[in-house]
Amino acid sequence: MKVYIVGAGPGAVDLITIRGLELLKRADVVIYAGSLVNPELLNYCKENVKIYDSAGMTLEEINKVVFQSASADQLVVRLHTGDPSMYGAIQEQIKAWEEKGLEVEIVPGVSSVFAAAAALKEEFTKPGVTQTLILTRVGGKTPVPEKERLANLASHGASLAIFLSVHLIDQIVTELLEANLPPDTPVAVVQRVTWPDEKIVKGNLSNIAALVKEAKITKTALVLVGKFLNAEFDRSLLYHPNFSHAFREGS
Repeated sequence: MKVYIVGAGPGAVDLITIRGLELLKRADVVIYAGSLVNPELLNYCKENVKIYDSAGMTLEEINKVVFQSASADQLVVRLHTGDPSMYGAIQEQIKAWEEKGLEVEIVPGVSSVFAAAAALKEEFTKPGVTQTLILTRVGGKTPVPEKERLANLASHGASLAIFLSVHLIDQIVTELLEANLPPDTPVAVVQRVTWPDEKIVKGNLSNIAALVKEAKITKTALVLVGKFLNAEFDRSLLYHPNFSHAFREGS
């Protein structure tokens, strides 16, 4: 008895992995995150598949479908948005399934954070700017540990990708300024990345809150912060003619 957790990618249908798509085509039962996963992906399912939208389901209801289907030797796919390992609430599902004797396999997906960087044509880790990317969220209905407050994380000067928090844009700005980030620190907000109605707003800490409100962005958006945005940077050593490694001798 086995269940597959599959990352659907950030939105565009063709950004699901080949492995994920093949499982989706073979699935007898699909439970998908209807508020986030592109429903066009369901067109790849076979004709007699049973499809459940988990947006209106509790964990207990999801588990009941999974247990009954897997016990009947049906191929079950739990289809999550982006990559399931980021804010996917998958651990509680895995724990319940494994306690019932089910085998679980996770198929990773393209996270919205990397799709957003692609849309912006930016690299999070630029030589001479930063070599660290922090993925986080601000506290709302789901609290964050005190030591992980945005003001504390921002003090590192790393690139920041803030999930599930655009509706708290004023709080984001306040905490980042608390960390003594300059008001001209670049910020980009990317909503519904790779979807047809993708929206990108660029600004800095002094004006991004107003720009986000003007654009009416209140959900399904990433807030990216840091000098990596449009920054001057050093040339990478990887392709420098004077830099040698196992596959190339330097000059």
